[in-house]
Amino acid sequence: MDNLSNLILALSLIVIMFGMGLSLSTKDFIQVFVRPKAILLGLLYQLVLLPLIGFALITVFTLPPEIAIGIVILAACPGGPTSNLITHLANGDTALSVSLTAISSLITLISIPFIVNLGLQFVLGEGTSIQLNVFQTIAQVCCIVILPIALGMFLKYKKPRFAKKAEGPVKKASGIFFVLVLIAIIYKERATLIANLEAAGLVSLTLNILTMATGYLIGYLFQLPLKQRISITIEGGIQNGTLAISIATLLLNNSTYAISAAVYGTLMFLTAGVFIYWSNRQLKKIT
Repeated sequence: MDNLSNLILALSLIVIMFGMGLSLSTKDFIQVFVRPKAILLGLLYQLVLLPLIGFALITVFTLPPEIAIGIVILAACPGGPTSNLITHLANGDTALSVSLTAISSLITLISIPFIVNLGLQFVLGEGTSIQLNVFQTIAQVCCIVILPIALGMFLKYKKPRFAKKAEGPVKKASGIFFVLVLIAIIYKERATLIANLEAAGLVSLTLNILTMATGYLIGYLFQLPLKQRISITIEGGIQNGTLAISIATLLLNNSTYAISAAVYGTLMFLTAGVFIYWSNRQLKKIT
């Protein structure tokens, strides 16, 4: 997407994160860290298992080098603000999702260069290396995720009645925004999607579905509550495509490495929509 599209998306996410904060309190975050099993499992999955799945896929699939490197970059970029939005719409544990995004974003300052450099050497056999802009990455997470949510939580603390009234309409607006973004992305990226669907479509879709299924399985095996399973599924299965595209185009200076992320970024909204529908039905059964 171009700079204007990215700006509109970022501003929309900021508004939605503010609305998300209206439904959260400090107790929600305290609960996450008082019982740390879910967040530790989520971080282990995002930072260790997810990249291993990426490397396994480029070994199993016969891929052009640029597509393979794009898959490695994607697998190195765990969920960002979009995964928080999808978790919110899926009625998962939003506090867990936000905590995972904040912590993993800091850790990936170290892990992403290591994983991507390993991928470059694995695929190309070259000694190319990258470094992330530490300040830019931290600022992005703070501006788009942490600050808007904190402001929403503050408003809920000061004006609880208003926050309760606004929570429902804001969530409905978030759902409408999600559908509009999906339509806009498919329309805007239709040329890229059609041109590269054969080369990158199957492996990108496999990465998306396999990582979501693995995340849910981990939550199930470790007997996490359904809401936390939903959060880990989304945080592990919805990669930060925008960050992956930025790494490919800005840091590696090779737009062909962004093909996988562009295709993935479209397909993930489709699978996320299905998962949102499924998770809400499952939660209704237990309430």
